[in-house]
Amino acid sequence: MVTYRHYQAGDEVKIVDLWNESLWKDPITPKRFRNLVLLDANFDPEGLRVAFDGENLVGVVYAVRRLLPMFGTDLEPDNGWIPFFFVDEGYRKTGVGKRLMNDATNFLKEHGRKHVFFASYAPNYIMPGVDEEAYPEAYQFLLSQGFDKLYSPIAMDRNIVDFKLSDEIKDLVKLREEEGYTFSLAEDKDLYDVIQFANIKFNPDWGRAIREGVLQGLPMERILVARQGDKVVGFCIFGGYEGVPDRFGPFGVDPDQQGKKLGKILLNLCLQQMKAESLHGAWFLWTGEKTTAGYLYKKTGFEVTRTFHVMKKDI
Repeated sequence: MVTYRHYQAGDEVKIVDLWNESLWKDPITPKRFRNLVLLDANFDPEGLRVAFDGENLVGVVYAVRRLLPMFGTDLEPDNGWIPFFFVDEGYRKTGVGKRLMNDATNFLKEHGRKHVFFASYAPNYIMPGVDEEAYPEAYQFLLSQGFDKLYSPIAMDRNIVDFKLSDEIKDLVKLREEEGYTFSLAEDKDLYDVIQFANIKFNPDWGRAIREGVLQGLPMERILVARQGDKVVGFCIFGGYEGVPDRFGPFGVDPDQQGKKLGKILLNLCLQQMKAESLHGAWFLWTGEKTTAGYLYKKTGFEVTRTFHVMKKDI
């Protein structure tokens, strides 16, 4: 008989094992699970729902809501997230997943949430959304549970073994420098300005990624800063998420500076810096394919490697 409860100390060993059997394209280590889930300031054991058949773990659904503001005092009181779920192959379509999802959404409902998202949770998202190609059953399951597709971010990769800083980019840098722009590796004096720029112009998760990255040992030479005079107008980072050096981003240029090709400059300078560290590739999990950034990545040799669907359900 299958029994249902929330996470208890010690479950993590079986959770990681079943995770790696189920999510073949997104395996995890015990260390990553510890860092991304158990040590998350928003982790609540009540939200991590598990199903056991005897001693065997057969299903997991994780629900989380914000206990610590990402920025200012905003706890996003209406929103909750399902960052991951999986069911043992032999127990799919038996009602196990449905019961776990109901328990998880009820947990969020009891805490006053009105909307639940899969899986656009920050700071510790595992993936942006469901990869329909890799997990078709999971996508159909979410649809059957009342989730609707909001949008479909893409992941991209670029091999940089053949990367070369072109004369066009070098000339662009010179032109912008003559106009008063600077492009440099970050120093301590840049950190506050860059973090505030990321928070206000883009996304508080980006500011957090910079701050926590440096606290966790992100080398300053992996942060590039663009300024116009004293004002920060763009930045580019690699190795900022989970300390993975070839993971690119976050990366942003002030929207008011469009037409100056600052993004093109920063992206190329960042790839050159990555190559100088003997890295062979650059990749990231999340951009819009038909956005300005998406077009820039494609023009710079990045290729789409995965497509995800961000899903939402009103509860």
